[in-house]
Amino acid sequence: MGAQARSESIGDARALLTEMITDEPDRLRRRSISLGVPVDDADDAAQMALLRAWRSVAHLETPEPGRVCSWLDAIARNVAIDLSRQRARRPQAELDDEMPDAVNVAGAAEIRVILDGALAALHDLPDSLREPLLLTAVDGLSAGEAAERLGIDPAAVRQRVARARKALGACRQSGMGVD
Repeated sequence: MGAQARSESIGDARALLTEMITDEPDRLRRRSISLGVPVDDADDAAQMALLRAWRSVAHLETPEPGRVCSWLDAIARNVAIDLSRQRARRPQAELDDEMPDAVNVAGAAEIRVILDGALAALHDLPDSLREPLLLTAVDGLSAGEAAERLGIDPAAVRQRVARARKALGACRQSGMGVD
């Protein structure tokens, strides 16, 4: 078969496929359900079957309505088998009955904004204030232990921690640096 004839044959097959889908748009969906695909997944299975058919229409030897119909059924069967295998490999997780309500989601988002602002304010502190604050507040070191690590006097650690807290307090009052 020449290139021109093959191109015409592909065009005829695509036209016939388009006509079949236009005339009976739910055919592949119903076929998928009859093959055991869950109703919720039937539209996706039909779309995948149609996509596979469209991509491989060049492999169809003779574009006759009966052949196209059985060819399309075979593709739908293969899609159903593939979906079944995918579900077997990745079982669906059970959803909790308790769904977070909008108030919890909004509260979590608000907390996230506040925390992001606090972290930004903390990172904006100069190292000389941030390090003593983190050593005492996060690591739980005493002023003496932090002073030993930083190589400064314990009084300087207490003073720097107080200045850092004051700077963070000012950020908090101004909205944690969030515009």
